[in-house]
Amino acid sequence: MTGETTVHTAVRIHGRSAQRKALRALLDGLPTRGGRLLLTGEPGLGRTTLLHWAARSFRAGPVLHLGPDPDGATVTAGRLLDTLRTAAGEAPLLVCVDDAHLWDAPARTALARAAEHLSRAARVGVLLSVAADRAVGPDFARLPVVRLDPLAPPRAAALLDDLTDGAAPAVRERLLAEAEGNPALLVALVRRLSPAELRGHRSLSSSPLADAATLAEAAGGAPTGPCGHARDLLLTVAAAVRASDGPDVDAGLARDALRRLRPAPGSGARPEPLPAQLALAGDRLRFHSPLVRRTVYATAAPDARRAVHRAWADVLDGCGHRLPELLHRSWSLSGPASAPAQADRLAAAADGTVPASHRLRATAYARAAELTADGAGRAERYTAAAEQALLAGHPEQARPLLVAARDHAAPAAVRGRAELVRGLVELGDGPVGDAHQSLLLAASLLAADAPAAASAAALAAADAAWAAGDLPACLATLAPAPPHRATAATPLPGPPHEPHGLPVPHGLIEAHGRTEGLAASVVRDHRVGMRALLQGRLDRAGAPLGQVVERGRTEDRPEPLLRSAAAALLLGDVDAARGAGARALAAARQLGTDVLEPQALEYLAYAELRAGRHPQARTHAEEGLRAALRSGQRNSAAHHRAVLALAASIEEEPDVVAGHVTAALDTARRHGLVQAATLAQWAAARADLGRGRPFEAADRLGLLVLPGPGRGHFAVWRLAVPCFVEAAVLAGRERDAREVLTDFAGWAAFGADPQAAAQLARCRALLAPPDRADGLYRCALARHDEAGGDFERARTALLYGKWLRRRRRPREARGRLGAALAGFERCGAGVWAAQTRDELRALGAAPHATGAGAPARLSRLTPQQLRIARHVAEGATNREVALTLAVSTRTVDYHLRKVFAALGVRSRLELARVVGQAERAAEARRPPGQQEKTGARP
Repeated sequence: MTGETTVHTAVRIHGRSAQRKALRALLDGLPTRGGRLLLTGEPGLGRTTLLHWAARSFRAGPVLHLGPDPDGATVTAGRLLDTLRTAAGEAPLLVCVDDAHLWDAPARTALARAAEHLSRAARVGVLLSVAADRAVGPDFARLPVVRLDPLAPPRAAALLDDLTDGAAPAVRERLLAEAEGNPALLVALVRRLSPAELRGHRSLSSSPLADAATLAEAAGGAPTGPCGHARDLLLTVAAAVRASDGPDVDAGLARDALRRLRPAPGSGARPEPLPAQLALAGDRLRFHSPLVRRTVYATAAPDARRAVHRAWADVLDGCGHRLPELLHRSWSLSGPASAPAQADRLAAAADGTVPASHRLRATAYARAAELTADGAGRAERYTAAAEQALLAGHPEQARPLLVAARDHAAPAAVRGRAELVRGLVELGDGPVGDAHQSLLLAASLLAADAPAAASAAALAAADAAWAAGDLPACLATLAPAPPHRATAATPLPGPPHEPHGLPVPHGLIEAHGRTEGLAASVVRDHRVGMRALLQGRLDRAGAPLGQVVERGRTEDRPEPLLRSAAAALLLGDVDAARGAGARALAAARQLGTDVLEPQALEYLAYAELRAGRHPQARTHAEEGLRAALRSGQRNSAAHHRAVLALAASIEEEPDVVAGHVTAALDTARRHGLVQAATLAQWAAARADLGRGRPFEAADRLGLLVLPGPGRGHFAVWRLAVPCFVEAAVLAGRERDAREVLTDFAGWAAFGADPQAAAQLARCRALLAPPDRADGLYRCALARHDEAGGDFERARTALLYGKWLRRRRRPREARGRLGAALAGFERCGAGVWAAQTRDELRALGAAPHATGAGAPARLSRLTPQQLRIARHVAEGATNREVALTLAVSTRTVDYHLRKVFAALGVRSRLELARVVGQAERAAEARRPPGQQEKTGARP
């Protein structure tokens, strides 16, 4: 056992905010208490970097780095504790042990015991790291774990920017795809390329960049088993995963394939133990580490790989696994020569003749392309592989496949399909202006041979223009004439009317170049109706859009269902939009079309938001954000962030809103997402308004709603007008408020927004003289009763109550404010509820008398929420609560938000006061003989 205190130089860490937060909680607690954490992740994910970051960040005392004893001396818990006590002295101590899994078994046991003992002692923290390429040993099983996952695509891209002066787009896409979010592998891949290759001046090899040497470097060496059987089993499982839908394989089939490679031992032989790199769950085998799996396969001898694939092909032959069997058969071929017959069989099977996932079809098409001799045939099969990769939710894999397709001459129809995929990839995760041009080019190339596909491409181009807030381009693309790439060259006759739209997802599109999923009539009706709506020809918009909605009622395919949801939102039929969106989500999941999940959840979130159901909108947006990030769609993620910001603007602390707004704007500004940016800025302003900051809110909203080049998205800015009018009146800007109200009246008359008529009456009441304001407020409340929606009605009741209080009508004001408070509490609008309580206090009323009503308020919480509230009230951090209750910090964050909304509190201090008063009140009600006893908490 050795110790040293050298700290490495600073390294920029990308991502890892949750992990650093957990480490920071450990460090911050060391001056008063002990702690321990186990940092785990597969090789190359940055365990050592985070360990050094923690060491550099600790300033309260010394840092001791421990390693195994080079002399092999026995390490005992007692000896280890003596060493640590000596190092600590009187100051807090942080003990860092990197790669603790490399210690021998007795030393690991001693280390685990010492860590457990020290965690109960004050001022000593133990931070261990172990590789996750094998199961965590029993010695460390009881330690709290912080896991490292591969970097998300934006974080990996940021790391690549740090590593290079600027890689060519095609090179960049290939590097990110092959690194799979592993920082060490990305670094190794960049190192192996020359500057000319990085900049695209020299072509890259067609073979994988992540070759055996590069993978072994990132994994810390080529993994080996203790014997030949173990090595063969590792390679057998690694080879099987290449033709599998997931990271695991059938253990029985793996044993069958292994027996074809290595004859089974005699009946008296002991069964071979499972290699440490593998895990067995039920009847499924998998690697603990994807990087190790890839390294095992890449470092194996070519003859050994071919033999394993041949064994798998023989095992799967006739077992109903046609596509995997053909893939293994193709990989068992020797040499890089083409094999037309094998390629044709693979392509035919991938074309839908056998059931298979989109991921597996993409693999089959790509392998068929490699075996195809004809250049045009290769281009078509690479394009088909890219289509399937996109459908599977892997745009990062689609991009290099499109590059491979572009290297070969192909007919216009194939090039059109490739441009369609390229445009859809950019629409989900790139500049939407580039997506618009690619999709227009696709429509032009497809027009002669595939007119239905061309129409779908043109409608997707309109989606891109919509997301960019480019009204002229959107109208030109929706025109009956074939679209042209240069939209500016086909101006409309005269300026178009201002549109009467509302938020719809930025890119509802059919996800592949052929249009089996989306009927031509749906595309036609949606284009006609949407163009009429944007031109203000409402009489011509209702019928075609209504047809799209009606067709969705009998559909079971995700693409027409999503178009039905879009049309329903445009027409203001929120219930129909919710129904179609929910069915589209179910259909996308059933078909495995991962690329459509974020769009379906986007529609559901927008529908709930338009209905004023913010908690439900938040739930859908949280799920949609995870789906978007999982499928590499940052543009969809930005829209979900904007919805989360809008939901949080009524119920959260300001930093939560700011976090969502910042994340949404970061992508929106780089990718030209005007719609997402407008929604995010509206959310920030509404948060200001809820916190009683009308001047800041009016400044933000004025940029969005007042005429000028910086006005917000053409279909969104009107929705922010009621907030602007309220903020402008409070800020003394009545003239600006009146300027936008006329246009908002036209929007309300259209009828697509159920709340607009009530909001218009409220805005007029804010601007009316006293003799008219009373009646307008009453009119607004009556309209709210017709439309439903707690939040908007409560906002009107709050403003009416304020107006009555200032007119010295306290009894009426008390009734309106009480109704507003009940409405805000029912919909979880904690920020606005607090503002209402302030108004009630100004009247001399006592809303929710905190001392007497606190027990009743706590009764609103679920048992889990009550447990979390009590721990937080005692001063525990979210991380500490998570460790105590054995849940994730995300779960604690979620429940704590619900606690704040349910209790109407805005800070942890206020929460502690409410919980303390409730417990004191409960104690006072107990019989005298029981008041000093303490019981277990739920």
